[in-house]
Amino acid sequence: MKFPCRLTSEIPFAKVSKYLLMSEPINVKIENEAVPHRMHGDERRRQLIDVAMQVFATHGYRGTTTREIAKVAGISEAIIFRHFQNKEELYSAILDEKSRDRVIPETFSKLAKFVVEKDDFGFFYTLAISILDNQKNDEDFLRLMLHSALEGHEMADAFFEKLVLEVYGFVGEYIRERQSDGVFVDMEPRVIARSFLGTIIHHSMNNLLWDRRRKILRISNEDAAREFTELLLSGIRK
Repeated sequence: MKFPCRLTSEIPFAKVSKYLLMSEPINVKIENEAVPHRMHGDERRRQLIDVAMQVFATHGYRGTTTREIAKVAGISEAIIFRHFQNKEELYSAILDEKSRDRVIPETFSKLAKFVVEKDDFGFFYTLAISILDNQKNDEDFLRLMLHSALEGHEMADAFFEKLVLEVYGFVGEYIRERQSDGVFVDMEPRVIARSFLGTIIHHSMNNLLWDRRRKILRISNEDAAREFTELLLSGIRK
């Protein structure tokens, strides 16, 4: 099994202080308080990606401008274009950054242990709790991906290709192996995978987007992962 700054015409140019034209803050002291230090390239790029994700998650791709991102970041718009050619490139950089996130590889690594041991509960419980905790800790990215899908942006397709298909393939292959072992009922493995993943993701989205006060179901992620796993296994084990 494979494991996967804009000047107005009313202000004469010659009278503008050279310091106002600098895109990065100067490290000086005002009333004994130091102005934040100048960020290095990688540090600034990371800040822009983090801020952009928050703004895109709130307004979507179409409703977000680089001017708004710059405002939230507390910088000039010119600094954004020093690191990214346009809004599209900044948007894509978010997915690139997420694709290098260690959470997903670490989850697959944990699951591999249960694959070898043929531990069905451990496999599905770990998968469920990883999804629930990851979405809870990264709500901005969840909202951003929902906007991307609704707007028909190619980022949603890229996310699907890079992650969703991989997860379905991994889970489906495990189910198929357990069917071959005579443990699980004979059924299309991806139907079983969608049933379980859909339940977990729907529960997570309810908690994070619609039912923050838990009027429908008040339950910890650990309890939810355990009970949904037990429910699944009671239905697919022979």
